[in-house]
Amino acid sequence: MTTPVSTAGSTGEPLRVGAIDCGTNSIRLLVADVDPASGALTDVLRRMEIVRLGHGVDRTGVIAPESMERTLAVTREYAAACRELGATRVRFVATSASRDARNAADFIEGVRAAFAEHFGSEVSPEVVSGDEEAALSFAGATGGLAARGVCGPYLVVDLGGGSTELVRGTDHVEAARSVDIGCVRMTERHLVGDPPTDAEIAAATRDIDAALDVAESFVPLEGVATLVGLAGSVTTITAHLLRLPAYDPERVHLARSAPADMVVACDELLAMPRAQRAELPYVHPGRVDVIGAGALVWRRVVERVVDRAGVTEVVTSEHDILDGIALSAARRA
Repeated sequence: MTTPVSTAGSTGEPLRVGAIDCGTNSIRLLVADVDPASGALTDVLRRMEIVRLGHGVDRTGVIAPESMERTLAVTREYAAACRELGATRVRFVATSASRDARNAADFIEGVRAAFAEHFGSEVSPEVVSGDEEAALSFAGATGGLAARGVCGPYLVVDLGGGSTELVRGTDHVEAARSVDIGCVRMTERHLVGDPPTDAEIAAATRDIDAALDVAESFVPLEGVATLVGLAGSVTTITAHLLRLPAYDPERVHLARSAPADMVVACDELLAMPRAQRAELPYVHPGRVDVIGAGALVWRRVVERVVDRAGVTEVVTSEHDILDGIALSAARRA
C-alpha cells in the first residue's frame, strides 16, 4: 500500500485526491498526487469497471435496481480505496445516466452512504450538467498537449455511454455542447442487430448527424487545428487501428492517426458481429456490444471535422474528465 504523502492543509507538498467519474457505461477511479505549483498529476491508482448504470434509461427513464446495485457495490470499493490510499479530498461526479433518470436521487443517496462510512459527510456526490462535464473533460485532456507539440485550437470530443461532449478551446473553453448520442444510447435505440443492419445504421446516422448539427451551432468547427478524442470508445477504436496485442494505455495515449485510417477502423468494428469483437484482445468485455455504436458516432465526428476544418490527424488521449475531476478536487482543497 502507498503511504499518504500530504494532508489537506499542507503547503508546497503534493495533495492526494480521489476522483470518481460515474457514467452510463462505466465507473472509474483515479487516486493521484497533485503538485500545487504546476498542477501536474501523478497517478497512484486508476481503476475502471463496466457497470452499465444507464442500461435501459433511454427507454424507461429510470435506473434499474440491478444496475444501481452493481454500481453502488463498486462505489463502496472505491470509497474504501480512497481512504486506504490517504486521499484528503474526494470528488464524485455522475454524468449522463444520472442526469436523465427520474430516480437519480436514490442513486446519489446510495453513493453518499458508501462514502460516509469512510469520510463522514465530507463527500457530496454531484450530478453535473453537460456544460460542466465538457469543461472537466477539456481540462483533463488538454493540460500538457502544447508541451508535446500538439497545437490548438483543439476540439475535444468526449464520447461516453449516454452523451457526447464537444468542447473547443486552446488554453480555456471557448464553446461547448453536450448531445445525447453515446454508445449505449445509440445501441439501445438503433443498433440491435448482430451485426447491425444497413437500415439500423442509417437510422442511427440520421440521429447522430442531427445531434451534431445542434452541437455545431454552438461549437464552431472552422479553424480547429487538432481533433482530440477521449473515453473508452475512442481509445478502443485507436487500439484496433494500432492492432495492439493487448490494450496498452501508453501506446494509446497521444497516438496520432490519419483521419482516413480512423474511419476504416470505425467501419471494421461497426461491421463485426459481437462474437468477433469479443475475440479482439484490446476490447473490454463490457464494450463488446456497444463499441459498434461508439465507432459510428466517432466516424461521423471525424468526417465532419475533416470536412469543416481540414484536420490532418486525430489525437487520442487517455487523459479525460477523470483527470479534470482530480484537478478540480485539488483546487477546491
